Amino acid sequence: MPVHFACSAWGNSPMVGEKRTLHGIIEAVQGAIITPEESQNSLVPDNPDFYRALLDRVGDGVYFVDRERRIVYWNEGAARLTGYKADEILGKNCQDNILCHVDHFGKNLCQDGCPLSASISDGESHQAHAFLRHKQGRRVPVSIRVQPMRGADGSIIGAIEIFSENSAAIETERKMDAMIRLAFLDHLTLMPNRRFLEMSLQTALSEYEVHKDPFGVLLIDLDKFKKINDSFGHAGGDRALQETAKTLLGSLRPTDTVGRWGGDEFLAITRNVNLESLRELAQRCVVLIGATAVLTGDGKRIPMTSSVGAALSRPGETAEELVHRADKLMYQSKTSGRGRATIE
Repeated sequence: MPVHFACSAWGNSPMVGEKRTLHGIIEAVQGAIITPEESQNSLVPDNPDFYRALLDRVGDGVYFVDRERRIVYWNEGAARLTGYKADEILGKNCQDNILCHVDHFGKNLCQDGCPLSASISDGESHQAHAFLRHKQGRRVPVSIRVQPMRGADGSIIGAIEIFSENSAAIETERKMDAMIRLAFLDHLTLMPNRRFLEMSLQTALSEYEVHKDPFGVLLIDLDKFKKINDSFGHAGGDRALQETAKTLLGSLRPTDTVGRWGGDEFLAITRNVNLESLRELAQRCVVLIGATAVLTGDGKRIPMTSSVGAALSRPGETAEELVHRADKLMYQSKTSGRGRATIE
């Protein structure tokens, strides 16, 4: 049986101020869990502060929009996952592209494919996987669930979105904890270091020789990194590396391994791929790094692009030969104009 949210404050007039906004939300939440028949004997509190605290204790991000997609509520979980506090978000429209949601192909979902807009239009629930842009610039992989909100008369008055970091990011954190204990972590980027990558590459080659499981490597190099250091200082360069690392850790699959190879180079080992899927992963890295704008301490944004070389493993090839081939392909990307991937 579908749940209809009763919210007379939203249905009759526009939101004015935080108190009015919260009042409408509380009515919506109460209408969802307390029926009129239960209201006399219900043990559920009717104090608005109870519901504010309840939503703020939810680990997931939760926010509500009205029919114009104006954000009227933003919980503590949303602030934690995005870096934006409620006073920076409330009253703004989600189509203003504050979080800059993009899909795996870099398509801007806020302008084309917004699940909130879809729920408001068709009255159905929607789900999506996307990459939001954190206030600090990195891309965060999230799972999104959206439900329409209805007034007492059944008309749609807005929508609620619940979002959380997806399982790939959680699995990445688990791997990182293990690597800290084994001293296989790059201390600047907090991702696998070269020693760990070399071991993982040898493991992948051994499995390839025995089981013929195909794999590939991506060599990812930040474009014009010296210029970033010269223009924004070494602190800016370090921030660019750190935010790129976070973007890459969220961009690839749980079965892939990505780490810092050295300097401004990153290496990813991608398992169970063919040439086409390797191409897709390489292009995803290019697109998402290009959509990562790093915020400096004085409020400036560092533009980012990358050049990628992607090589599929070949029988009898050593680790050094495979990486060398990826390195040559990466330089082909740079000489062809940067901000692109070359695959072989």
